Amino acid sequence: MFSEKSLELLRNIMQEEFLTAVGESLLMTFVPTLLAFVIGLPLGVLLVTGDKDGIHPLPQPLMQAVNLIINLMRSIPFLILLIMVLPLSKLMVGTRVGCKAMIIPLTVAAAPFVARLVETSIREVDPGVVEAAQAMGAGTMQIVGKVLIPEAKPALLSNLTVALITVCGYGAMSGAVGGGGLGTIAINYGYYRPNPLVLYVMVLALVVLVQLIQAVGNWIVRRSDKRSR
Repeated sequence: MFSEKSLELLRNIMQEEFLTAVGESLLMTFVPTLLAFVIGLPLGVLLVTGDKDGIHPLPQPLMQAVNLIINLMRSIPFLILLIMVLPLSKLMVGTRVGCKAMIIPLTVAAAPFVARLVETSIREVDPGVVEAAQAMGAGTMQIVGKVLIPEAKPALLSNLTVALITVCGYGAMSGAVGGGGLGTIAINYGYYRPNPLVLYVMVLALVVLVQLIQAVGNWIVRRSDKRSR
């Protein structure tokens, strides 16, 4: 089915580049997702607490502006956003190629997505729990830190898994512009050459990586959900 030349190329890739590419894919998955949560978690909390029906309503023009910015950022296709943000990568890390350069656009792409995931998670918290905390005299920060986030923890962890898988897919797409990782091998050796064997093996490796992230994420969510104990 595949020529000896294809098999030889695959062997060379597996021996010389595969493990490095896996490491780069993991780096481009976990680091941007964690950075996106650093940005997206407070944004998501703000979207809920600052709403007109929230526990600390903010001026609606401000909330509308925040929502508009998040929606606009989410509307830009990733590859276009990637190209737009690459000059920022050049400014911050000194290069437009490689996995380190991709961390910046991946974070920019993931942050508004994470903000919406956090917003959805927190809105699922039982309003009665929040009302009870307010009745006891808890302030806004106390409600956020001791009620909203702890109560939303299983949903937040579940959405963290969703974000990791999404960013993993973005990272693979960044291979189209020399981003590194498994996506770069799949595109450079599997598509441009072309060599279907290399392409299929790299896609299989990405599928396995996603399944592992999902399995670990599901396990963590089950352990954190007090309702399942």
